[in-house]
Amino acid sequence: MSDQGMMKKQILDMVSEYAKKYHTKSDEFHEGDRIPYASRVYDENEMVNLVDSALEFWLTSGRYTDEFEKKLSEYLGVKFCSLVNSGSSANLAAFMALTSPLLGERRVRRGNEVITVAAGFPTTVAPIIQYGAVPVFVDVNIPEYNIDVSRLDEALSEKTKAVMIAHTLGNPFDLSAVKSFCEKNNLWLVEDNCDALGSRYSIEGRMRFTGTIGDLGTSSFYPPHHMTMGEGGAVYTDNPLLHKIVRSMRDWGRDCVCPSGKDNMCGHRFDGQYGELPKGYDHKYVYSHFGYNLKATDLQAAIGCAQLEKFPGFVEKRKHNFEYLTKLLVEGGAEEKLILPIATKNSDPSWFGYLMTCKEGVDRNKVVQFVEERGVQTRMLFAGNLTKHPCFDEMRTTGDGYRVAGSLTNTDRIMQDSFWVGLYPGMTDEKLTYMAKVILQAVL
Repeated sequence: MSDQGMMKKQILDMVSEYAKKYHTKSDEFHEGDRIPYASRVYDENEMVNLVDSALEFWLTSGRYTDEFEKKLSEYLGVKFCSLVNSGSSANLAAFMALTSPLLGERRVRRGNEVITVAAGFPTTVAPIIQYGAVPVFVDVNIPEYNIDVSRLDEALSEKTKAVMIAHTLGNPFDLSAVKSFCEKNNLWLVEDNCDALGSRYSIEGRMRFTGTIGDLGTSSFYPPHHMTMGEGGAVYTDNPLLHKIVRSMRDWGRDCVCPSGKDNMCGHRFDGQYGELPKGYDHKYVYSHFGYNLKATDLQAAIGCAQLEKFPGFVEKRKHNFEYLTKLLVEGGAEEKLILPIATKNSDPSWFGYLMTCKEGVDRNKVVQFVEERGVQTRMLFAGNLTKHPCFDEMRTTGDGYRVAGSLTNTDRIMQDSFWVGLYPGMTDEKLTYMAKVILQAVL
């Protein structure tokens, strides 16, 4: 081994020792200790990978990025994966891919409509509005908390081009119905899979991962999510043309597919004719889209590679936590006061959180305050009803920019009466038992 290799090994061995000594968390729990709704679960392998990448000092996308994209594709069973810098960027790249002129008559144009829901996270909808397309909001069901598929036909118009919705807190929406609707009407389907990585759904006799059934899927690797690299996200697809467009949107909108630091992989860098540019203009600087720089760094990808090794175990732990908490709440009589979540038919969720809705006579705010005061962190279902937020003030006043198909009755109910607690893989049965105890004390 070279001197450099020996020194690197010494550094990484010390990092491993440091992580074990100073980053190993105790499972010891005392009633009243803070139980967050989510937390990072990691060990020395993530820190070793991070420092290994830092020592290489290849600060943009590199070998760890390539490895992560390959391994996530293999896990999901898809052909193509593009790492980006956040889940929000993944949604942006996925939606903007649908606006590409390369898609011909199927491209989404300004003024076209995209069916979605208001009960969720804003960055599922933001790219639609920012581009100038029109979100059409459909109500959701309770207790699955996903799009009410009986409203899809009502939402459809001659302007509809796509459906873009999330799997709520890991619980898949009715993919059979939504996929069939999209195929019947020649619509794109984007699955926001940011809260559902590892969830599965049985369609056409085969169990498949969510995010791989539509045309495009997206993921987030923000710390609370199913796995983390600090910041980060991904877009995945089996469609080679969509993959090409996503990469272009991610990488400044350029036409060239050469990775950073590599030139002329196609052998035609200086002999092409593009637009009205001079023949032979450097292909590295030809732009086929109005894109962005949404790339992640190799330091992030290095952490992600270590997280992927743990990921199947994370999924199983989330499932266990959901089942265990449900058992405790049901045995304690919670269903008298709370609507508890259930999995969508034909699905196998990798649960992100445990969403509950207060029944009539139960004050959500009082319940949440009681639970929080006793150390259990809670969250709302993100926006609740996105159209009620200040970012919609101008659109509500003018009546332009969005449409509601029917009513948003359940969406408003969720905004008023629902809350959730965490199920992250670092949560022990002891913590779940305490959580259940506190929730039951709050409502009974």
